[in-house]
Amino acid sequence: MEVAIERIIGYIVSLLLVSIIIFFYVRKNKKKSAATIAKIKKAHELGFNEPVSLHPVVDLDTCIGSGACIAACPEKDILGMVDGHAKVINASRCVGHGACFHACPMHAITLCIGTEKRGVDLPHVSQEFETNIPGLYIAGELGGMGLIKNAVEQGKQAVEFLSNKINKNSKGDYDAVIIGAGPAGISATLAAAKNKLKYLTIEQESLGGTVFSFPRAKIIMTSPMYIPLYGKVKLSQTTKTELLELWREVLSKNKIKINEQEKVEEIKKDNNHFVIKTNKGEYSSKGVVLAIGRRGTPRKLGVPGEEKEKVFYRLLEPELIHNNDILVIGGGDSAVEAALLLSDENNRVTLSYRGETFSRLKPKNLERINNAIDNKKITVIFHSQVIEIFDGEVILSVKDADSNLKIQNDFVYIFAGGELPTAFLEKVGIKINKKFGEAVLKH
Repeated sequence: MEVAIERIIGYIVSLLLVSIIIFFYVRKNKKKSAATIAKIKKAHELGFNEPVSLHPVVDLDTCIGSGACIAACPEKDILGMVDGHAKVINASRCVGHGACFHACPMHAITLCIGTEKRGVDLPHVSQEFETNIPGLYIAGELGGMGLIKNAVEQGKQAVEFLSNKINKNSKGDYDAVIIGAGPAGISATLAAAKNKLKYLTIEQESLGGTVFSFPRAKIIMTSPMYIPLYGKVKLSQTTKTELLELWREVLSKNKIKINEQEKVEEIKKDNNHFVIKTNKGEYSSKGVVLAIGRRGTPRKLGVPGEEKEKVFYRLLEPELIHNNDILVIGGGDSAVEAALLLSDENNRVTLSYRGETFSRLKPKNLERINNAIDNKKITVIFHSQVIEIFDGEVILSVKDADSNLKIQNDFVYIFAGGELPTAFLEKVGIKINKKFGEAVLKH
């Protein structure tokens, strides 16, 4: 009898302990859910819920709520937990690392481009990065993968696929002509050298491509990557200068030359080879890798005075600019980072943005610009657009204002994005598709 009573008491104590554990577990999950729901609501109010490019989509039927995706994400508050399932919070801040995709033990995450309502124009490429034109490959940002690590990997793989398909009967002087010397183009160049191909790399500006145009002090968020002829590189944060020095080192070590300041004007398929015409010459090749980036030509405002020498579309040497009245135009990370760097050099900086709030900034940039505003280091004018640029001033129109705003000005920096080189791609014959929430990486 006493043994039975002891067993019953043991069962009751065990049940009580289990109940207490479940109670605290449920309460903890409710707090997490409430916090995530609040963040999602805030993200919708600020416009952070609309993805800019590559972003995760969670299959709630498959997700088991392990939280591995949240722990793996190197950014902040992209994903959160609601009722035991992962939820996307700030889709616009996702930079396409793919860490969540690889970390999920149930393969419940798909990386997509575009949404059901907002399409993104992308060239049509196969899983081997080949376009609808046999022998012509696309790697990096132009194909939708803007993250440096992903671009590097695509550049390497594109050349490897090209190498396996080279037509030995082709009359091309080169095995591969690589167009663009950004992360994807440099990686493709190194892969071509490693595979002992006869190749040529052409860059219309300078080594680094888009990276070269970053402000000198800009921090580039990346993750470990494998660079052909160099090996594994572990970088969580680095500067433009450090990254360019790394690339110059590996190129110099392998005696690789890149044709800089040479712009490709035409690519034509002639029977079994390509003819590439530039502003400096003409080349023939068995294959082509396009790694030119999505921005193409900087988007202009189309206002009077924009042609003046005081107007720029990128910031290269902020440390040389002091004590000036500067207008920065744009509301993205590039514009905000430029404004912050210029304000650090004792300039009087005004930031003009046509939107009502900063909706697509990285968390660190949002925090820094808000601090700069609070400390009166930068003046921000929302709902504003440039009307005309004069030698000593700029005229802005401001929503709901009785009259235009005139501000004193020495320099204007425009960060209105770039125009996808669609016309160039279509002239080459590359098919362009509009992606509406289509999977780029799927298990």
